[in-house]
Amino acid sequence: MNNSIKDSIDIQWSRIRNQLRNECGEVVFKNWLSSLTLIGIRDRQVCLCAPTRFMRDWIITHYKKYIYTIWVRENGTIDDVEITIPQATENLQISSNNITTTAATVDRECTNEKIGSALDHRYTFDNFVVDKPNEFAYAAARHIGVGSAVSTISSSNPLFLYGGVGLGKTHLLHAMAWNIRECNPNRSVVYLSAEGFMYNFVRALCFKDTLAFKKQLRSVDVLMIDDVQFMSGKGSTQEEFFHTFNSLIDHGSQVIISADRSPSSLKSMNDRLRSRLGGGLVADIQATTYELRLGIIDAKAEQLGIKIPRNVSEFLAYKITSNVRELEGAINRVSAHTQFVGSNITLESTQEVLRDLLQSTDDRRITIEEIQKKVASHFNVSLTDLYSSRRARQVVRPRQIAMYLTKQLTSYSLPEIGRKFGGRDHTTVMYAVKKVEELRVADSSFDEDVELLKRVLET
Repeated sequence: MNNSIKDSIDIQWSRIRNQLRNECGEVVFKNWLSSLTLIGIRDRQVCLCAPTRFMRDWIITHYKKYIYTIWVRENGTIDDVEITIPQATENLQISSNNITTTAATVDRECTNEKIGSALDHRYTFDNFVVDKPNEFAYAAARHIGVGSAVSTISSSNPLFLYGGVGLGKTHLLHAMAWNIRECNPNRSVVYLSAEGFMYNFVRALCFKDTLAFKKQLRSVDVLMIDDVQFMSGKGSTQEEFFHTFNSLIDHGSQVIISADRSPSSLKSMNDRLRSRLGGGLVADIQATTYELRLGIIDAKAEQLGIKIPRNVSEFLAYKITSNVRELEGAINRVSAHTQFVGSNITLESTQEVLRDLLQSTDDRRITIEEIQKKVASHFNVSLTDLYSSRRARQVVRPRQIAMYLTKQLTSYSLPEIGRKFGGRDHTTVMYAVKKVEELRVADSSFDEDVELLKRVLET
């Protein structure tokens, strides 16, 4: 074989591994992709080897297309990527007419590595924004985060945090780990995703080194498992986790678990494990409120060193309600655009930068009910107030704005609008529209309020 060709391919593979690490993240790379070894290139096909059938199938399902894309970016002659296992490579025939590398050697030092994923320095208690939806989970995490030893009958062992995607579970786990290490550096803390636990367990089985795996995990002071729902349906992994869990609890070690649902809702978990998971302190993280989202935006802006105008913060807090991760991602995009383009952050520029995120379907129709709910929420009045005959100023003005926006954003006639607001006459609607128009001209703060509501409803 031509050594220069071999070196060329080895260098390509080295660069591709670095790209996979950078683009997929250190945790994914370490848990799944670092074990891949290069067999060679044959008939324009890259041949890679995974150490086990389980890992091969997982990588093919989740990462093969991505690996292929990076290979083509590096070497445009590649047509396909094949991922095999050691048994399948033993009889691999290498043609002298094709570019190849040497046969693979399987990395068998996995179970001797330090188990555990890296912690993210951004996830600390100091930058976790607290409000009603997450205050109990935060208080529980703070209690555990002091790092003191726990009793085998502690009511907070295990600690089980659950909530939807992107609401802060992982943030709290990392914050606890950092705090425990700071308060008591001698206590050993291991943080693992459920995928990471499965990966290490399967590799231990493959290399017949389960004793070392058990010894490593069952000797820690604090074990954290993130997104435990991904163990659902994995019988042998659940069994191993169950025994590890029991061993740690019996020896007074703290166990901390997160999931996207409560222990009782993990239907694919075996009954024994589900019962044990719910046997300690269970704390849920609820969906964010408008006030919490505003707090997160302010905290993120301070962290990035940018100034976000209040109307932009309110707009984002209204529009991006699904999860914190998406909200923070939106702020990152707005900040990057400002730095690259050198412009100020405005409501218009924010809508342009985030148009794909904010974009609604073309045939979406705004309803009167939607307008009424948004206006009532914005001004902290009840829907009943908007329909009522109350004449208090704090009710009249929101009612007039809701009528005005209904006239602006829907095709309803004035009589129809009046009927939707407690059976009012069409002249009342006309007066409300005229009054709001006058106030928008006379009061810039009032105009901004109405414009914000309008934009929130339109996008």
